[in-house]
Amino acid sequence: MTSGKKKSINIKRYKNKRELNLGILLFAIVFLYLVVTVIMYLTGDSISVYEVREGSIVKDNSYTGLIIRQESAVMAEADGYINYYQNENSKVRAGTNIYALSSEKLEVPESTEQEAASSAALNPEIQSGITFQIQNFNENYRAENFSAVYSLKNEIGASLQTAFSSTRTEKLSTLIAESGLDVASYATPQDGVVAFTVDGYESLTKDTFTKDNFDRSAYESTALSDQMKITQGSPAYRLITSEDWSVIVPLDRETAESMENDEITSVKVRIDKDSETLWADFSILSKDGDYYGCLDFDNSMIRYAEDRYLNVELILEDESGLKIPKSSVVEEKFYVIPQDYVTTGGNSSLDGVMIRDSKGEVEFKQIDIYDGADEGEVCVSKGDVEEGTVLVKPESSETYTVGKTKTLQGVYNINKGYAVFKKVTILCENDEYYIVQEGDSYGLYNYDHIVQNGSSVSAEEVVFQ
Repeated sequence: MTSGKKKSINIKRYKNKRELNLGILLFAIVFLYLVVTVIMYLTGDSISVYEVREGSIVKDNSYTGLIIRQESAVMAEADGYINYYQNENSKVRAGTNIYALSSEKLEVPESTEQEAASSAALNPEIQSGITFQIQNFNENYRAENFSAVYSLKNEIGASLQTAFSSTRTEKLSTLIAESGLDVASYATPQDGVVAFTVDGYESLTKDTFTKDNFDRSAYESTALSDQMKITQGSPAYRLITSEDWSVIVPLDRETAESMENDEITSVKVRIDKDSETLWADFSILSKDGDYYGCLDFDNSMIRYAEDRYLNVELILEDESGLKIPKSSVVEEKFYVIPQDYVTTGGNSSLDGVMIRDSKGEVEFKQIDIYDGADEGEVCVSKGDVEEGTVLVKPESSETYTVGKTKTLQGVYNINKGYAVFKKVTILCENDEYYIVQEGDSYGLYNYDHIVQNGSSVSAEEVVFQ
């Protein structure tokens, strides 16, 4: 038996050919992009973003003003104890009895005034009128117009006052008849509003007031009331004969000259006493080197008939719009081209112009419009066209050479992740903010995101928020 030899087998290992893994490659590219982005974000300048919101700016100046009216103190025609037929601030006609004078005090029962008020308040006609006023107010009330509450109060007060005056006159006439005393009644010589305070300033006019009249430390007012003993020739009541009235406010020289240069002829006025807002004709008065603002009103006089001084605010600016930081606003220059040269081309409706090159060939060039300028012109970016570029008017042989420029104020909008210039029209300003016009064709809208520091970026720059 023969023994067999073992054969050795030689196994050679071959290197496998590696195939490209597309998924790993894409992952590596994305990872590298993210790393670069994070590094750029961490090492780059931080961009502060501001969200545009609607807002307003109110500029006002507060003053204490002196009231001047067409009024006079009516003097008593005899000595005696005075009683009034009318309530204070009642409107009266010429010939209406205002007061009565008696040699002795009239005995007035304590319940007289209460009965008068009760009878007037319970009068069905009065109640119906007041109920209608309140219902009308409730139906039209708006929270932002809270001052209308004061108007309602005054209207209801006037309705009640008319009723009270009528009842008061009847009660006093009955009281005089029952007293058995020698009582003389005195009527008003003309129409007007009756007031029962006097202060010696009734004869003041725009020509006669002085700086001393604004010194309230020296001011005294006397209140007149029933059962007072007065003498002939002393004030019995005050009669205001016109709805026109004025408030004089002291101004410093700088403010007066500024308002005069701005040619301000009317101004919105807020009165602190009841938060009412009125419009007044405005003029500047100069006296003895001092300046005064004269506010002329033609309504609401009766509301302040008891006052000689009023704290008022002159609302010189009250603008609403979009509120943006001043730091956001920058200026950029744009080329101005005629609107007639703007057309559309290619496969889209995008704006563009027809450009003639050095060889005389004409081609369509897309542009972005940043403002519709005056006289049929538009503003385009310097990145879209260059100075000296020849534009061809569509369907015409007319040409226009680019060169005219215009500077626009605007901000950088970053809604799309890069800086886009948006024109702004400034309406008013304070120390930190502008109010700009909302709804401009090439401007901002509510909730837009803009760069807070406009000088920190440039047009078309990618912005990381």
